[in-house]
Amino acid sequence: MDARLHHLQGAPERLVRSDEPRPVAVALGSNLGDRGAHLRGACDRLQAFLGHLVVSPFIDTVPEDVPPQPIFLNAAALGWSAASVRELLDRLLAIEHAAGRTRPHPGAPRTLDLDLILVGGIVVDEPGVQVPHPRFRERAFVLGPLAEIAPNLRDPVTGLTVRELLARLQARAGAVRSGRPGL
Repeated sequence: MDARLHHLQGAPERLVRSDEPRPVAVALGSNLGDRGAHLRGACDRLQAFLGHLVVSPFIDTVPEDVPPQPIFLNAAALGWSAASVRELLDRLLAIEHAAGRTRPHPGAPRTLDLDLILVGGIVVDEPGVQVPHPRFRERAFVLGPLAEIAPNLRDPVTGLTVRELLARLQARAGAVRSGRPGL
């Protein structure tokens, strides 16, 4: 295991705070209301606690693994923070709430969805919080935008960069489309 990796399964949240800022990757999505305004508003609020924020271009994406619903507008953001994972997650949830996010059922359309994807080399698996995000490696709508702004950001679980994860996902999708067995 990489010495920089902090595996904190079940560890107190105080252990994931840092004296030094570390990269924080966030996925953004919206498919209700003024999607662009929701994402721009979220970016403005992210700047309040993520230093040196960089945001990918916004892209339209077809909803995946949810009931039929409107097209999403997605993006990724990368900033720096020394805050704990729990503090970061609480701030993201507050931004969603301020944008009118409700959760009537899993996969429901949303005004704003903010997912905490990566926090430096930290791995956390606790009730209510998993970092890295458990499904980000299979989501082109996360990896594509993130690769545009942070292609060399490394997944602490696989050791692969975002660029490598995206290439692997694209190769699998190509194999499925061509009828070849999965890679």
